[in-house]
Amino acid sequence: MTNTLAPEAPAVASHAQPAKEKELKRQIVSFQFFKVMPEWRRLPTEERAAHKRAFAEVIERWNQPDRLLTITYSTVGTRSECEMLLWRICTTVDDLNRMTAELLATPIGGYLETAYSYLAMTKRSQYLIGHEHEGQADSRGFLRPGGQKYIFIYPFWKTRAWYLLPKDERQRLMTEHIKVGHLYPRVKLNTTYSFGLDDQEFVVAFETNYPEDFLDLVEQLRTTEISAYTLKDYPIFTCVRMSPQEMLDRVG
Repeated sequence: MTNTLAPEAPAVASHAQPAKEKELKRQIVSFQFFKVMPEWRRLPTEERAAHKRAFAEVIERWNQPDRLLTITYSTVGTRSECEMLLWRICTTVDDLNRMTAELLATPIGGYLETAYSYLAMTKRSQYLIGHEHEGQADSRGFLRPGGQKYIFIYPFWKTRAWYLLPKDERQRLMTEHIKVGHLYPRVKLNTTYSFGLDDQEFVVAFETNYPEDFLDLVEQLRTTEISAYTLKDYPIFTCVRMSPQEMLDRVG
């Protein structure tokens, strides 16, 4: 498990930030869920195939090292209101905007509805983590997605009472929470922050090849003291990782 299993409170704003924080290059993170209109499935097979190729080509063209990464997932059969997820990690909001515009300008774009869209950013955790498992990096303020088959995503809000607690008390509660997470090393957490960028406070994404581990982890986390400070942590999305072409083929 990674550094924390629940989002943490943001650091207090300061004009004199540590040098390491200044050097940190934050990432823009987007989770965009699409629904395809039923009319699209009634189009001829050849026309749909051309639409899918054009959409996948935009994704491929925008996949540029150190600029923008897109990982694609299917939600067919796991959520009724969406069928595809694009998890994008980039360096500027402008690139995210431009790429989305190009995707919607493809022929299939006229048949797409955005069911959910969550915008966030990486930042360095303010809590003492103790140790991290291999491949976990979000406490240092950046994401390195793994190759796991499944991802579980949800927006997250804490109660205002959480932010009014002394920092030492928040650290104590987080430490208990982290200990539970370390019992599930096959689940990797990616924590991103949305304060001022979107409606939610955080977006969390758990990568794993073992859905049963994630289920057991979430159930056990409900018993921790910190769970009393959760305001909202849904909707929850179960997503299956696959190539862009396969993701589109699952739709129709």
